[in-house]
Amino acid sequence: MRLLLISDTHVPRRARRLPDEVMARVGEADVVIHAGDWVDTATLDLLEDRSARLLAVYGNNDGDALRARLPEVARAELGGLRFGVVHETGPAAGRERRCAERFPDLDVLVFGHSHIPWDTTAPGGLRLLNPGSPTDRRRQPHHTYMTARAADGVLTEVLLHRL
Repeated sequence: MRLLLISDTHVPRRARRLPDEVMARVGEADVVIHAGDWVDTATLDLLEDRSARLLAVYGNNDGDALRARLPEVARAELGGLRFGVVHETGPAAGRERRCAERFPDLDVLVFGHSHIPWDTTAPGGLRLLNPGSPTDRRRQPHHTYMTARAADGVLTEVLLHRL
C-alpha cells in the first residue's frame, strides 16, 4: 500500500495551490494522509476527488466548514498497521512519551502543526511521523512531504521529499 503524507498546506494563504509534484503523488498513492491545517475547503474537495482514499483531520487554522467535514483524530488500519492522524501533539520535548500514552492502540501516528519534519519511534514501538509542509516551510530549509509503504503489518520506504 503506497502512502502519501502531507500536512499544513495552508492554501490559499501560503500558496495558491498544492505543488505539481505533490499532486502527481496523489494520483500514485493508495491512501493520502493529511494532518490538518488545510485552511480552505477547495483543497479538501480536490483531494477527496483525486485520492483513491483520503484519511484526514482538521487543524488549528481550519474553520467551521472544515471542522464540520473532518474529525480531530482519524484512525484506520492500513497495510496491517493501526494508523492515527492528529494535527497537534504539543512541544517536541516529551512528544514520544505523550503520544504513546495518548494513543496506546496505534502503530503509526501522523501529525502536523510544527511544519518540522519528524520521524521517531516511541518506547513501545509507536512510530511518529510529521511530513512538514509542502507549501509553508517556515524556518525549515525546504518545503517537504513524505511517502511510505505499508504491507503485512510493516511500514517501509519512509521517505522525506524536499520540494
